[in-house]
Amino acid sequence: MDKAMEKKEDGVSTKEISYGGIKAMPFVIGNETFEKLGTIGTSSNLLVYLTTVFNMKSITATNIINIFNGTINFATLPGAFLCDTYFGRYKTLGFASVSSFLGMLVLTLTAAIETMHPPHCEAEESSSCRGPTFWQMAFLLSGFGLLVIGGGGIRPCNLAFGADQFNPNTESGKRGISSFFNWYYFTFTFAMMVSLTIIVYVQADVSWAWGLAIPTFLMFLSCALFFVGTRIYVKVKPDGSPLASASRVMAAAAKKRKLKLPDQPCLSLYDCVLSSSINSKLPHTDQFRFVDKAAIITPQDQINHDGSAANPWRLCSIQQVEEVKCLIRVIPIWISAMIYYIALVQQQTYVVFQALQSDRRLGSLNFKIPAATYIIFSMITLTIWIPIYDRMIIPRLRKLTGKEGGITLLQKMGIGIFLAVITMLISAIVENKRKTLGLTEPIGIDPRRGAISSMSGLWLVPQLVMGGLSEAFTIIAQIEFYYKQFPENMRSIGGSLSFVGFAMSSYLSSLLISIVHQVTKGGDANGDWLPQDLNKGKLDYFYYLVGVLQALNLGYFTVFARWYKYKGSSISTSVEVDTEKFNSERVIV
Repeated sequence: MDKAMEKKEDGVSTKEISYGGIKAMPFVIGNETFEKLGTIGTSSNLLVYLTTVFNMKSITATNIINIFNGTINFATLPGAFLCDTYFGRYKTLGFASVSSFLGMLVLTLTAAIETMHPPHCEAEESSSCRGPTFWQMAFLLSGFGLLVIGGGGIRPCNLAFGADQFNPNTESGKRGISSFFNWYYFTFTFAMMVSLTIIVYVQADVSWAWGLAIPTFLMFLSCALFFVGTRIYVKVKPDGSPLASASRVMAAAAKKRKLKLPDQPCLSLYDCVLSSSINSKLPHTDQFRFVDKAAIITPQDQINHDGSAANPWRLCSIQQVEEVKCLIRVIPIWISAMIYYIALVQQQTYVVFQALQSDRRLGSLNFKIPAATYIIFSMITLTIWIPIYDRMIIPRLRKLTGKEGGITLLQKMGIGIFLAVITMLISAIVENKRKTLGLTEPIGIDPRRGAISSMSGLWLVPQLVMGGLSEAFTIIAQIEFYYKQFPENMRSIGGSLSFVGFAMSSYLSSLLISIVHQVTKGGDANGDWLPQDLNKGKLDYFYYLVGVLQALNLGYFTVFARWYKYKGSSISTSVEVDTEKFNSERVIV
């Protein structure tokens, strides 16, 4: 167990920190694995549950699921704020885990107790089926509400909490943090695979009561594992409102916007870091110099005996200014990530529609691969690639480059975006082949969609494999990037950015699809690109369009990646800096 040595600063003794490191991982990873198995196992098939058990119309169920998914992703922002400002990660995760468990329990009860859902309907027309009563709907939505509260607390905090268990000032601790992010995403893909196969099978072919009870029990195990490890966790104390500090910097800079900056900002600007701060000491940078004006000392500014500003809305330290600069620098990278996610959304939606109009038979067997199950090939790629990359490739790259992660986080993201371009090109080529065979050599007719192509559905695997590799590079790097580049007291908020990006990209993808559909459906020459029957459309053109969008995104990303300065770096834009070394002490509970 790593220990940070006790020392005194300004007469204040800081408590010795015992890092659980690897010893804490069985509890942290176990908690997260069971939590993901529980939440994903519950949510992955909710659309079918609402239409079959609650007798909802497809449009109603779809709207409820979209609102639920959007709300739970956006709930990560207030959840992260409360975590970083008031409660800390341990208390937030504990409360949120219990809330998720109760939400799953409510959903399980709606399936297990007959009076909690409408009577089973045998009619072919859903309009003649009896829908849920007011109280049945209220009970169901209360379960969704508890899941939103749980997801809003768990999603932004669990990554940062796991990384907190490693000592950032030792080589083993640094490697442990990097490895933790890889294995975190490994557990996510593993949970998705199990949920889309075993749990979905139980829900569809055994019973919904058992299908929802299993993930509920797994969530109970997640809570139990989390609390069992309580004694060995490092619990970082919240450091007040991080957003209030950023607001003060911008307000002070606005008030002093007409003042001229000194020739030597490092020597002339107000520079005070209180010993109670958990944030690493950051050097002054020359980017966003207009924000530096918040640290100009004027005759009207007064300083307290402890060195703090008497009016924090008029005078801010260089440290506070640099923390705001960290946030500003991240925004362009986050925008690029949001655009990148659009390519992933297509591999989770239109791939299913492609599979529905492809030959899904396995050889001479009568078994057909379910269309939604094809997505699992992307997850299998992730599951295989991550251990290989973490244990075999990174050590070799580390020897070649001297960098802790082998290559920088922005380089990883760039590789992933480039692979997204390749993914969309492969998708377009395969779709063109599928459509051609669907028109010339069909093997059957889907009454709702049209001719089924004689192309094997396994030809969809290459684009899914490439998409999985792209995801392995980009998303894992983004998660680690937000953790390392945000100030320590805002890491949970940084963790929420990924989920907000997912939500925004879903909306952008829907907007893009709507625009393409509206623009192309009226043209006689080309016709609708995205009709119900893909054989009559031009989905390959749409894939090319998304590929061009990703190519433009890659150019945009490259410009800002070259411009970006890693936190703690005042000179180089290409070198990651271990900012924790500037201030090794953490305030713990």
